[in-house]
Amino acid sequence: FLGAGKPPMYGDYEAQRHWQEITYNLPIRQWYFNTSDNNLLYWGLDYPPLTAYHSFVCAYIAKLINPDWVALHTSRGYESQPHKLFMRTTVFVADLLVYIPAVVLYCFSLKETSAKKKASTCALCILLYPGLILIDHGHFQYPLSLGLALWAVLCLSHDWDLLGSVAFCLALNYKQMELYHSLPFFCYLLGKCFKKGLKGKGLVLLAKLAGTVLLSFAACWLPFGTDVEQIMQVLRRLFPIDRGLFEACMFSSPTHCPDKVANIWCSLSVLIKIKNVISPRTQLKLSFAVTFLSLLPACIKLTVQPSLRGFKFALVSCALSFFLFSFQVHEKSILLVSVPVCLVINEIPFMATWFLLVSTFSLLPLLLKDGLLLAYAVTTPAFLATCLASFSILEKTSAEDLQLKAFSLSLRGYMSWFKSFPRIVRSLFLLSLSLMGVLSVLSAAVPPPQSLPDLFPVAVAVVSCLHFLLFLVYFNVVILWDSKNRGQKKMS
Repeated sequence: FLGAGKPPMYGDYEAQRHWQEITYNLPIRQWYFNTSDNNLLYWGLDYPPLTAYHSFVCAYIAKLINPDWVALHTSRGYESQPHKLFMRTTVFVADLLVYIPAVVLYCFSLKETSAKKKASTCALCILLYPGLILIDHGHFQYPLSLGLALWAVLCLSHDWDLLGSVAFCLALNYKQMELYHSLPFFCYLLGKCFKKGLKGKGLVLLAKLAGTVLLSFAACWLPFGTDVEQIMQVLRRLFPIDRGLFEACMFSSPTHCPDKVANIWCSLSVLIKIKNVISPRTQLKLSFAVTFLSLLPACIKLTVQPSLRGFKFALVSCALSFFLFSFQVHEKSILLVSVPVCLVINEIPFMATWFLLVSTFSLLPLLLKDGLLLAYAVTTPAFLATCLASFSILEKTSAEDLQLKAFSLSLRGYMSWFKSFPRIVRSLFLLSLSLMGVLSVLSAAVPPPQSLPDLFPVAVAVVSCLHFLLFLVYFNVVILWDSKNRGQKKMS
């Protein structure tokens, strides 16, 4: 794993282990505060309470197996094969208990994949998505927030709105990045209330939803709710806006970039040093304004015409807007877009597969640092082959297959162009695959020029960003030109 045996920080694996050490040995009131026993500069907790509670549960089990694994201070940088096995097992158990069941049940709930064979192939493609496998098991992260978000989608698809709200609140209280999905959940449920009428059943539903959200948050934050300073300190840890626009993607010079994120700010920084031109406060305002404007159309459409199909596509569009334009984005945040894309892989298998391949490719610089080149080289072609076999994606490139029929009809003067549309799309897909393949080989095998040490990672980020911008346009077109009646299909 990244950072193994390399003091003083040792990598993300050590971050998860250290949180176990802190939560087990210190009282709750000290978990988020800087003290002599809790140096926040050394992997201080910066996720919401549920992550801390999960760390405590894992630590309790670890203590029973070997107290040295979570011993205060002396366990820092602890690395052994038994402990690695334990930590890997905790991730796998989280998969088995939360994420995998949600995926399987979701696929078997889809109407047009009701046949067991189709449902199983759909689930297989989603579970083989290499980005999540490589980050959760290679980079060492837990899939709980994404799994809980999937449970929330599954509940809403069966009109279990209150249960869905609880599940999403739990996801948000596990990782604050679930804010990427919050607006579609809010707009969809608000739209349902409007549709039922705010003078009758809609008002009752709205009151129930508000009460459910408040109670869910109160339960998660109860140990911290006795002290305003406790709450404010946790919030400061969750949203460290003083760091500026870039958290992971700080282009400090034309030739050096510690971590590359395939979003608009990092890509623009290759040409324009935004940090030097715009003040941090203005960066925050600019980021908020652009993010808000980019997701506004999808949110308005979903509120006015709430439908499950529109909700799933809005999850993709809004999460992608956050990834491309929001404040302090990490490479791994692309998973927050990819998982909703997995939910529509049965509807638009060609575009979904293409997006999921690009999202994995965008993680390449991070994966290379983690020593995951072989895993990347094996899982990505395997995923592509599975999608080709399961969905015959290259045969599903017509305007209708890509959910663009309504849009094409609105461009009647350009219908001759749409006749060659499938061939053009297939050509672009093959060109994209070739470009990603070449850049992957160059990144792994060719040393960059001395004057441009970050040439290949920057190229990966910029190419991925251009792809994501085109995908954002595509998903918004699908959402805005979707007919109301079609959108009302249950679990379409």
